[in-house]
Amino acid sequence: MMTKVEIFEHLKDILVNEFELPEEQISLDANLYEELDMDSIDAVDLVVKLREFSGKKIEAEAFKQVRTVGDVVDAVYQLMTE
Repeated sequence: MMTKVEIFEHLKDILVNEFELPEEQISLDANLYEELDMDSIDAVDLVVKLREFSGKKIEAEAFKQVRTVGDVVDAVYQLMTE
């Protein structure tokens, strides 16, 4: 079972390597859309990457309310503990 810290570290790697975001901008409070300039296509790509990482089927609906990096960590953690 992964901790939220481990999920955050992996998510940060994805955001830096796949989305070319500066690591120093990525915090749990960072807003995906306003601060990290992600759009809906980026969000879909992120869901695909998280599905590969978690091995869980992630519904786009589960990510409708996600706004911050911390929200993503919480959502992935919840999926992995189900």
